[in-house]
Amino acid sequence: MDGLGLPYRTEAPGVDEHVPADLPADEAVRMLAVRKARAVQERHPEAWVLGADQLVEVGQDVLGKPRDRDAARTQLQRLLGSTHVIHTAVCLLGPGGHHSETVEDTRLTFFPVPPEELERYLDTGEWEGCAGSYRVEGRGQALLQKLEGDRTNVQGLPMLSVVRLLRQAGFDLFARP
Repeated sequence: MDGLGLPYRTEAPGVDEHVPADLPADEAVRMLAVRKARAVQERHPEAWVLGADQLVEVGQDVLGKPRDRDAARTQLQRLLGSTHVIHTAVCLLGPGGHHSETVEDTRLTFFPVPPEELERYLDTGEWEGCAGSYRVEGRGQALLQKLEGDRTNVQGLPMLSVVRLLRQAGFDLFARP
């Protein structure tokens, strides 16, 4: 968001992040993004609020944030040497009942890496708080063999989608201060 030059502040929504287990990943992230945006907008009804959430889908499995190092190892073992999809939903709420949302998908293929290299990556701690247990903007990019889509989506906030939602809402992204 800093790159857009718009003033903003971040606020933890403090919502329950559980969704029905049978819900497809793209619907689950959409539900969570809306839930997060609404929670913050309830506290700031006159503000523009952007809520987002992200899940990783590999095969029929949906991966959220790992609870510990062992869970991160299991997730990464599932991803290494294969292709997965990151789904990120963004919801923009604003005064007057404005509501818009989108889901951005990016496909990633990871190199297979030996167990000792995986352990050294886990030692970095980058897995903490990340769906899929990696950060492509950090050392995790060394796991990446191929990326199809918006790289900012993988980093957590798909800026192409955010810009589109802001423009559709009437934001002048080059307004003079």
